[in-house]
Amino acid sequence: MADSISGWFQTIPLITRYWFGASIVVPLLGRFGLISAKFCYLSWELVFYKFQFWRPFTALIFYPVTPQSGFHWLMMLFFMYNYSKNLESEVFDGRPADYFYLLFFNWAVATILCMALEVGFLLDVMVLSVLYIWCQLNKDKIVSFWFGMQFKAVYLPWVLCAFNAVLRGGGLHELIGIFIGHSYYFLAIAYPQEHGGYSFLETPSFLYNLLPNQRTGVRNIFGTAADRRDQAEARPQAPRGHDWGMGRPLGQ
Repeated sequence: MADSISGWFQTIPLITRYWFGASIVVPLLGRFGLISAKFCYLSWELVFYKFQFWRPFTALIFYPVTPQSGFHWLMMLFFMYNYSKNLESEVFDGRPADYFYLLFFNWAVATILCMALEVGFLLDVMVLSVLYIWCQLNKDKIVSFWFGMQFKAVYLPWVLCAFNAVLRGGGLHELIGIFIGHSYYFLAIAYPQEHGGYSFLETPSFLYNLLPNQRTGVRNIFGTAADRRDQAEARPQAPRGHDWGMGRPLGQ
């Protein structure tokens, strides 16, 4: 049993594996009283006036699990596992540095926005930001949702936002996540494709030293800025875009 769980866990791509594992273990420690939520939530005042600089990190992996919030926590873990794993193993296959930079960008923006809007924990926001990016790269993929509903992936973030607004009286966290995911998608993918290849989000070179590509010959599928400009000049009439792969339906 333990060997099979360990074997399954090792099949998860590197970055998703650590994020997913920490998002299970740390909240469970809180559930059993070994970690207190009051030391983990995000607060502008506590970070900048009390110098509690660990809070942006703990807010990323801690979630207050209670009998009322437990199902929602499990659902967010399910979405994290599916869509973060799919992004890292498909679009960012063999390129952990690039995927880490995606998550770092989303986390940095989420930290600023959530402190400003007094959102204490980042799980919902970060998961929705990753899910949104996957959905944009698989817009026409048909996904399944509750009660057998099926629709194109591009609508999934908005369906989740509507469901949460109805069932939990929320929706703000999902909207923040959608905004962050769209920001990354526009700056790193859409804008370079539409404007001759210039990207606002190039992965810093030192990250490749820390997290080297896992296969020889692997390169950024978005291309470098120079690659994209050369392609645009060589084929000015060719439609821009990439084959992102098929992705996977919800729940698989």
